[in-house]
Amino acid sequence: MTMKVHKVSPQSQNSTKRHGKNKWRKRIHRRDTSLLNTSRGTAKLAQQITKREKPALKQLKKLYTKPIPEDSCPEERREKATSVTFAHVHTNGGTELDDSSSSVDSQEWSEYANSVLKNGMESSTSPKTDQMEEDGLQFHAHFDHTHNRAVLVMKQGQVLCFRGKCLLTCLYGHVEVLGFTIEEGQQPYPLFSPPSHCPLTITALGNNPPSGKNKKEGLLEAKAIVRKYFSSEPSKKLMSEVDSDSCVVLLEPLDTPLTRFLTSFSELSEIFGLNSKELKSQAAVYSPVLSAVGVTALRGPCAQGLVLSRSYREAISSLLSAWAGEFVRCPIILACGGKSSGKSTFNRHLINSLLNHTASVEYLECDLGQTEFTPPGCLSLNTVTEPLLGPPFTHLRDPEHMVYYGQADCQADIDRYLESLKSLWRHVSGESPVIINTMGWIRGHGFQILVDLIRLFSVTHVVQLSFGNAPQCQLLTPDFFRTAHGWQTHPPTPPTLTEEPASHPSIRSHVFLSVQSEFEGAGTSGEMQHQRSNELRDLALLSYFSKLQSPEPGPIRPLHCFIPYQVPHSAVAIGLTHCEVAPNNILYAANASIVGLCCLSEKVMGRGGPVVLSQTPICQCVGLGVLRGVDMARGLYFLVTPVSPSVLRHVNCLLLGEITLPKILLTKQHGVEGDLPYVTTDYSFEVQGAGKLHIYKGLARPGFIKSNN
Repeated sequence: MTMKVHKVSPQSQNSTKRHGKNKWRKRIHRRDTSLLNTSRGTAKLAQQITKREKPALKQLKKLYTKPIPEDSCPEERREKATSVTFAHVHTNGGTELDDSSSSVDSQEWSEYANSVLKNGMESSTSPKTDQMEEDGLQFHAHFDHTHNRAVLVMKQGQVLCFRGKCLLTCLYGHVEVLGFTIEEGQQPYPLFSPPSHCPLTITALGNNPPSGKNKKEGLLEAKAIVRKYFSSEPSKKLMSEVDSDSCVVLLEPLDTPLTRFLTSFSELSEIFGLNSKELKSQAAVYSPVLSAVGVTALRGPCAQGLVLSRSYREAISSLLSAWAGEFVRCPIILACGGKSSGKSTFNRHLINSLLNHTASVEYLECDLGQTEFTPPGCLSLNTVTEPLLGPPFTHLRDPEHMVYYGQADCQADIDRYLESLKSLWRHVSGESPVIINTMGWIRGHGFQILVDLIRLFSVTHVVQLSFGNAPQCQLLTPDFFRTAHGWQTHPPTPPTLTEEPASHPSIRSHVFLSVQSEFEGAGTSGEMQHQRSNELRDLALLSYFSKLQSPEPGPIRPLHCFIPYQVPHSAVAIGLTHCEVAPNNILYAANASIVGLCCLSEKVMGRGGPVVLSQTPICQCVGLGVLRGVDMARGLYFLVTPVSPSVLRHVNCLLLGEITLPKILLTKQHGVEGDLPYVTTDYSFEVQGAGKLHIYKGLARPGFIKSNN
């Protein structure tokens, strides 16, 4: 059944006769028409930042950044930008002082700091000039006040490790960020380096001049490019650092609906700042130029960035060679390992490295708790065409195919979990390398699931990450699979003496790659703020619902301010994925909860009341929504979602799972006078069933209890 989405005029608010024809109706007031396409506007803004048409080769040049015209206004040309000199950073995080940095006059530093404050930048008490010179990095940066951007000149091999967020454009040469090479002429890329993950690093790779061009011509070209991006003449100090092997990058402030929404909460105001360890060790480098564009450089042990062990590098190199070489079918790569072993970071690094050589990578998400592109509780198949230059909550996107499982783990229903993944696997094209992300559950039934995934999807390469002196589970080598049993699969039977070898199906083997994680804290759950698994899930949900916000800067609208869609009870079926609830109580459970918006192949036929599913279906999910109210008198659901109306027409099923709204969305509703919606203090925990359900996982099963006899 196709669903029709109609805008409802104020005069028809009380009409209930047309529910059968118009399933999805949205109550709109004229003053709120700007809210109709908030999700589309957000998507359009995101495309302006990250989307580019995929060329046949990654090196296709696209001039997204426009140079400053020569006929700039005289006032702009008279405005003088400041050149700042920073210390040399080695790859091991050490520093090397440069005597030339002492030539910067303290008066210029003071004037520049004041100009930053006038531009709306907040600043703490300024340190002394000598202190700044000692803490500086030997990167030469120049800030243009007119266009609020900075140009950074880096020598070949130099590394900038930072916290914060910015928009990076490579103007000359090549730089690398998390395995992805950014070249001159490519589009701007957003970089996110929050304290929830290891800091990003920008590594200067130098420049490879085309044949027939000497160093002098390259030097003149580099200096000409630098001049184009300033409304006034750059400082002589900056221009003297430019040579034919330099890398020149443009850094601009990054402001999106996501960043505005997250930082509007006091608990997340420093989500792109420093973590407690970096603050305690005073790892930040004072730089007004970088601070003006939202970047804080790091120094010392905190400036190591991503630590790559030898086995890590060898695995990446082997996988890139597998894609570059000859093969019968595209590589299917499965990454596995215990919790906090570095699987997600490895996958992002691998995807970025592959995108240097191919147009797209397919990504099968099997981890329900720590998803890469979707909110938690979803299994999905994604086609990745853009680099991942930040943690998951900074690059959520709508997948090509998604199934809403509704829980952060699959222990309650392993069969439904595997069948959901099988339904997604049918859509794999087989024309691009495939990366399979797995859960950190590697013991007991979790290990059996790993065995099933490798067999069911005919994996060609298994990357097993471990930490410490001993592996956390059995090594998934080809020899082990000859006798390994999974949850659904079993080892193939060897041919009998009377059976012809040719008639027996051949056993497909895989390449096994072992990676030893050597980064600090490997194998231990994050203890600092924004690093715990439940906090990361909340960040992903906040990121998803930030699509409701306006793409234009303005006040943040709380959840109750969005006009909901009106959905007749008879138009959609509703079901629970994680528990059993009496049909007459299911609407109480669903109120003010997250629901998956799904598309059943069967036609939903209601007879005036809610349609309750007896079993959980495996079907396509197009997104999530918040069921913010139920009107039993008129037979309506009130739903808030960033999914576009054109997609909602096909939705005929609402699935309620275990994934809950972040508490901050309910407790921090700005602009509300009196009691907050959905929040109460009049609650008694003494009523039976009112408290939290505690599950004791440490109890021994009866079959494992030793007898005293």
